[in-house]
Formats: sequence, structure tokens, C-alpha cells
Amino acid sequence: MGTARRIAILLSILLTVAGCGLLGGEEQPAAQEGQPKKVKVAVLPTMDTVPLHLAIDSGYFRQDGLDVEPVTAASGADCVAKLTSGEVDFAFSSYTPFFVAKSKNAADIKLVADATSAAPGYAVVVVAQNSPLQSIKDLAGKRVAITARFTISHLLTQAQLKAAGVDHNSVQWIEMAFPQMSGQLTSGQIDAAFLVEPFLQQAIQQIKARPLFDTLAGPTEGIALTGYGATSKFIDANGDAVRSFQQGLRRATDEVRADRAKVDPLLVKIAKVDPQIAKQTALTEFVASLDPAKIQRVVDLMVEFGALEKGFDVSQMIVRPAA
Repeated sequence: MGTARRIAILLSILLTVAGCGLLGGEEQPAAQEGQPKKVKVAVLPTMDTVPLHLAIDSGYFRQDGLDVEPVTAASGADCVAKLTSGEVDFAFSSYTPFFVAKSKNAADIKLVADATSAAPGYAVVVVAQNSPLQSIKDLAGKRVAITARFTISHLLTQAQLKAAGVDHNSVQWIEMAFPQMSGQLTSGQIDAAFLVEPFLQQAIQQIKARPLFDTLAGPTEGIALTGYGATSKFIDANGDAVRSFQQGLRRATDEVRADRAKVDPLLVKIAKVDPQIAKQTALTEFVASLDPAKIQRVVDLMVEFGALEKGFDVSQMIVRPAA
């Protein structure tokens, strides 16, 4: 074979290989980069997650390159367990399970977004319509339903009991999901239940539950309630995803704060409540910015009630949105 022919064949091979590289090796990564990054978020079917669902339904996350899939959990503690096990990338919860996990070194969890703060009438302990219990002082020795120990439901109720002079250690704490509490009240399996909206309004309307006391008054007025967390490992490897998550939540939170009409339809979707019940619910205080002072109060209460052995500076856990 002549030298010229060998060169021609070699050039042909090189062009073919280069062409495959351009069509496959170069185009494939570009296509992958153009796809939204899929992340999973552990959530509860409560009003607190309305901004998250609004951001999903309105496409705010997708517009910023994020595909968010909510994964329903049984409690805040379950949400955090899903996070530490790697089942999800972000977790919604009351702040208490995040801090319990931190104290146990279950994972290096950081707080990436706030969700709600205390608002009057949003979280109330109720009893059945015909219950003999008339005030918070009657709860000594009684069976009180909460979502789980060391969640905000537990902490807030303990704080109110202490303020009223009731021994919170005498209470029998019964763990169950919010949707189960009304039925357990009706059947007499529990004496009282900690309920948040819209489950609170649903219980009032459907089983004539009677409010006993507001858990967001006095010693807990204005306290931070819920937020979103992620592990340091995920945050370090996925800075853009965290930023997109924060920005999408902020945009949706601003909208629900300004327009009640955006809240009610999502309550029907999330909590499976009647539209009329959704309209009658007391709204929580939706918040977009992590406030260290408000969140620090949760840590302090946890130390007070033995949920944590010692306190810490919560600002060390906060991941600020990128400028």
C-alpha cells in the first residue's frame, strides 16, 4: 500500500472517531447538564409546606434547574431519619428533630431554609366535645397525642404545661400522625391531641373537637417552628441545587404571605381537607429567612425540658443563601 493511500485511510479513521466524539462524547454531557437536577424532600401534609408545593406546581424550581419530588413522612423525626439515611436530599421538619440528630451525631445537618414561625390559633391542644377536661390543669396524668417525642408538638405542649404549673412528666405521650388523632379522640383512646391547621379546623368541624389551649402563646409566642435541612455532604457537593431550593422557596413564600387565595387550594391538595374547611383555617406565619434568634429559642427550650443535654449556637448550622 502506498504512503499516500495509508495517510488517506488514517485520516478517514481519525475523522470518523472525531465525528463520533462530537456527536456522542460532547453532546451527551451537554444534554445531561440541560436536564433539571432531581432531588427528594421529606415532607409532612401540613400547612407549613404550602410554599414548597406552590414552588413545585408553579415551576419555580424547574426554572432554576431543579426537579423537586416531595416524599411524605409520618413525623418530623421520620423526615430527619430519611435525610440522615440518604433516602432524601432535603427534609422538612419542626426544628427539634434536626437538633436531636445533631446532638447524637447522626449526621452533620445544616439548616437551609425557614418555613414557619408561631402564629396564634395555629397549633392547639384539643379534646373531644364531651370530654370532662376543662383546662390545661386537667391534663396531669392524661393521654396526650403528639406526632413524636422531641418534635415541636411535644416541646410546645410541655412548655405550656410547665407555665400552668402542671407536671409535664406525668403526661402519657402518645405518638401518632395528625390524620389519626380525630378518630382516636372520638374512640376515647386518647384524652387530648396536639393539632395544627388544617387538621385542627377539620377536627373542630367534623367531630366537634373543643380547643383546650393555644400552644403558641406566653412562653412560646413568636418562636420558630419549622424549616428545611440538608446534610453538609450534600450541600458541599450540590451548591447550585441548594441555592435553587432556597430561591424557589423564598419566591413561593413571598407569594403565600401576600395572597391567602394561593394557600387554600394547596391545603385541599396536601392535607385532603374539604375546601370550606381550608378557607376557615387559621394561617401560620410563613417565613423565608432563617432567624438565628428565633431558632435559638427552640434549642434553649429543648435543654430546659431535657431533649438536649447541652445547648449550642444555632447560627453554626445555618446556610445563608448565596448573594
